[in-house]
Amino acid sequence: MAKFNQEKFNQFVLENKVVGFFEEPIILKSGRPSHWYVNWRNVAEDIFLLDKLVDHVIAFVEDLGFQPDCFYGVPEGATKLGIITQYKWAKKSPNYGLESHVLPMGRGKPKDHGEPKDRFFLGQPKGKTVILEDVTATGSSLLETIDNLTQAKIQIIAAIGLTNRMELRDDGKSVKEAVEAKGVPYFQMS
Repeated sequence: MAKFNQEKFNQFVLENKVVGFFEEPIILKSGRPSHWYVNWRNVAEDIFLLDKLVDHVIAFVEDLGFQPDCFYGVPEGATKLGIITQYKWAKKSPNYGLESHVLPMGRGKPKDHGEPKDRFFLGQPKGKTVILEDVTATGSSLLETIDNLTQAKIQIIAAIGLTNRMELRDDGKSVKEAVEAKGVPYFQMS
C-alpha cells in the first residue's frame, strides 16, 4: 500500500505550475474574479504527469481507508483523472478480470431522454464510488455530479478535490459543508 505524502504532492503541484497568479483578475467558472488560478489541465494533458497524479490519488484514498469499486471524474475537467484512476485501480485489484470493473465516464451535457444510466453516462459507475474533482471553488459542478449519481442510485462513498480554493459559496457554506450536507464525505488533497 502506497503512503500519501503531502509534501511530495505539494511539490508536484508547484513543479508543474498548477497554480498561477495574475495582476489583473480573471473570471472563474463560478463567475467570481480571482488573482490566482488553479489549472490541472497541463497535468491532465501529459500521460506521464497524469500517471504520477493518479499514484498520488490512489495513495490518498488508501490512506483514508477506502476500498472503492469505482472512481468517477466530474465531467469534464476531471474525466481523464477518473478514467485513468479507475483503470490503474482495477489493474492492481486481486479480482481483476473479465467484467470485474467498469470504466465509467460522465457526459458533459446530459441527454434529454432515456434512463439515468444513459442520460448522464457513457459507462455508469457501479458499486462503492469515489468522485474525483480537479478544482473546487463553489463546488457547483461537484454538487451537480452528486445529484446525477444519486438520481442513478450510485453509492457515493466520498468526494475528493485535488485542490480546494477554500472559498465560501453565496449561501455562506464551504464546499465541504455543501457536499457533506448531501451525505457525502468531502476530502481535499491541497
